[in-house]
Amino acid sequence: MSRALILKRVVAIAAAAGLTAGCALLSTPDPVQMYRFGASEAAVQAAPPAPTGQLRPVSMRRIQFSEAARGDRILAITGTQAAYISGARWVSPADQLFTEALVGAFSDQSRNTRLIGPREFSRSALSLDIDVRSFEARYAYEGAVPVAHIVARARILQFPDREVVDERLFTVSLPASDNRVSAIVAAFDAAAADVSGQIVDWTDAAAANTPMPEPN
Repeated sequence: MSRALILKRVVAIAAAAGLTAGCALLSTPDPVQMYRFGASEAAVQAAPPAPTGQLRPVSMRRIQFSEAARGDRILAITGTQAAYISGARWVSPADQLFTEALVGAFSDQSRNTRLIGPREFSRSALSLDIDVRSFEARYAYEGAVPVAHIVARARILQFPDREVVDERLFTVSLPASDNRVSAIVAAFDAAAADVSGQIVDWTDAAAANTPMPEPN
């Protein structure tokens, strides 16, 4: 075979390979649907009247999430196996959406507490510390209808001594209506609203029963 013919074949193979690579790079990725929780109309409509009287300020530290659940992917657990639901994402990281939901719950439902969010510079004698240990869709078996499972440990600390005023573990498991992403997201929305409401009521009670520090 002549050298010129060999060179022509090499060029043709290289061109075909480049065309294949280009097709792979330009291929359309699988579509991803975006979801959110914490802004359901039902929660807003069920909110009580605005609080009256003196509000007790409580600073909330940045909410901690487990590493597997804090991002924008929806975590699913089946037995000892963990995976992320394909084709679906939260519109923002789950820890950010949960924080927004809790801040909104305090604004709508709290009777005697003014929550100072982690982005505010002011501080108070009481601090709310929340660690979300589970935020996942739990399946009893593959293909089953899952439950939205949330576990959050909350502590109220009093400064300057960092004395633990109260501590509680909140656990909510709400079943989805179907094994579809939209139904799973609706279960997360309801579960987050449930946990948030419980934390608000508990914080209100703890703040009301904690004496105000004596002025210096």
